[in-house]
Amino acid sequence: MSRPHTSKLCLVLAPAVAALLWACDSRREVALEPPSVVTPQITSTDEANNIQIFKNASPSTVFVTNNQLRRDLVTLNVFEIPQGTGTGFVWNREGYVITNSHVVEGASSVSVGLAAGTTRKARLVGLAPAIDIAVLKIDAPPEQLQPLPLGDSNELQVGQKVLAIGNPFGLDFTLTTGIISALGREISAPNGRRIRGVIQTDAAINPGNSGGPLLDSTGRLIGVNTAIIGPGGGSAGIGFAVPINSVAKAVPQIIRHGRVIRPVLGIGVVLDRIARELGITGAIVMNTVPGNGAHRAGIIGVQREPDGRIVIGDVIVRIDDFPVNDSDDLLNALEHYNPGDVVSVKTVRKGEEKTFQVRLSEPE
Repeated sequence: MSRPHTSKLCLVLAPAVAALLWACDSRREVALEPPSVVTPQITSTDEANNIQIFKNASPSTVFVTNNQLRRDLVTLNVFEIPQGTGTGFVWNREGYVITNSHVVEGASSVSVGLAAGTTRKARLVGLAPAIDIAVLKIDAPPEQLQPLPLGDSNELQVGQKVLAIGNPFGLDFTLTTGIISALGREISAPNGRRIRGVIQTDAAINPGNSGGPLLDSTGRLIGVNTAIIGPGGGSAGIGFAVPINSVAKAVPQIIRHGRVIRPVLGIGVVLDRIARELGITGAIVMNTVPGNGAHRAGIIGVQREPDGRIVIGDVIVRIDDFPVNDSDDLLNALEHYNPGDVVSVKTVRKGEEKTFQVRLSEPE
């Protein structure tokens, strides 16, 4: 008696069994198609721009190590250890390097790592703590020193793309991108002075980025990364950079004099704390220096009346177009001038406004 359903089952299973036997036959060669290789293509102009700027600017970026002396408590031997790291960049082919003043603060020596893979001992040329800038000098072949082209920080606009290169957490040659979030910000410098006109960016800036370059979309240097606001010192999308125009004005003076030469009016001022307690806005003149500009112009300081009363003389409220609310405003205003310049000084004396033309002097 035939079983038609069995025959049909055999016909159905036969191809599957044959395929299984073929797969299990180790003597049979299996031809596999090679995987296709896809070459990545840069299709975004913004991506290409990032890559090109990083290639161009990386050779100009350096890594700064703050070395400090320590004494072994057992042997009493003194040795030098790395205390902290930061970033910097080549200023010119003469070997001058820019970084933040707080990066090299307290260092017994400073080392600078170049993109060429060499490390050089650096000499501290000078500081400008009021804008958190330090100038270092290294001896290196000119071919290893590639300065960055300078931009104009006065022409920046909120929304512009920016790029930061640095050494965050010791991870060298790191690129982050973002935009200019705000202009004209104000932050505190290491010496307590206020840095005006600071650039705010959301480009990730972390510990170790300090002193590194902030670049625009053409690769020009527009600022020096200096500070962040974030939990635990990490990036929270709020970073700050000192505008390059302020840096470019200070660096030649630091190279020449070891510090920024700020012209003076030839006055002493009353402490801001006392001015606030008296409810006075401006810089109260304590005294004038005989022979200097303010004295010759007729500005007067605090005086004692015959009956013993202390009388306030002139309170400076403006230098040319710069308002002066306290002594810090006064110092920031004077940084825009050179010794020998003549400025218009507006004061308030016993409730009456006065204006003096004062020739600025070099500090003694």
